[in-house]
Order: sequence, then structure tokens, then C-alpha cells
Amino acid sequence: MAKKTPATMAMDRAKKPYELLEYAYDPDAASIGLHAAECMGLPPSQVFKTLMTTAGDEALIAVVPSDRELNLKALAQAAGKKAVSMMKGPEAERLSGYKIGGISPLGQKKRLRTFLDASALTFPFIVVNGGQRGLQIKATPQDLLEATGAVPAGLAAGA
Repeated sequence: MAKKTPATMAMDRAKKPYELLEYAYDPDAASIGLHAAECMGLPPSQVFKTLMTTAGDEALIAVVPSDRELNLKALAQAAGKKAVSMMKGPEAERLSGYKIGGISPLGQKKRLRTFLDASALTFPFIVVNGGQRGLQIKATPQDLLEATGAVPAGLAAGA
């Protein structure tokens, strides 16, 4: 497995420390994020999934805990938009430059506005996709906020 991905290079460019974690990716897992958390022995609330969304003509990235759902209304409010919808898989892959199951909030082909669920700030570290299926980046929430330019917001359903 390649250790250099656009996501890891983005962390390197931002001069942010991180650790790479690997797990056996299962394309048939009911939830890739929950499967990743289980394989790595981490709480699902600390393993974040990257979701690609659309708000009118703007693509947005939402990063939420793998054991929670994205509240689309909360994201729309945080982004100052009327409504947000989930992006279709092929479009998410085309825009991000990553395959589904390997989409990272870091190192995307085009820098998109990114929102990180505020629950991340309660942890000493969180884990996000490293830009390749089975590869995760472990870093402090603050370093990930700075590397992605993300805005913290209450995004998870029920949050």
C-alpha cells in the first residue's frame, strides 16, 4: 500500500504531525467507517467519515463521526445555504480525486469548503481517511482543522 497520497502530502505541506493507520478494507462492509474503527480498535466516535455534499452549485465536504449521520440542515445552516444534499458517488469521486471508501478531506483535487463536526474538538486525536482504502490519518483535531481549512460546526444528527 502506498504511503504517499495527496492526503498525506497535504499534511506534510501543512507541516502537521500525523500517524498512518492501516486496516483491511472490506468493500462489502455495511459501514466503511464503523468497519475501520472496529479493525483499528478505536471508538467509532473518534473515526470520522468524509462526506461529499452539494449546496446549489457549490460542493461541500462534511466530516462527521462514523457512528453518526450527517444532519443536512445543520450543514446548510453552517454553510449559509438554503439546502444541502448528498453527492452521488461518481461525482464525489470525480471532484475529490479519490475512490469511495478512500475519500479524504485532505488533498482533494480542488479545495472545497470543509466542515468538521464539533465533537472532534473533544478528543486528543481523531482519525480521517488517508486518501486510500484501508489507510487512515491520525492527528489532532486542531491540526486537521488547520490543514483542511475546515470550520467546526454541529453537524451530526442528534448533536
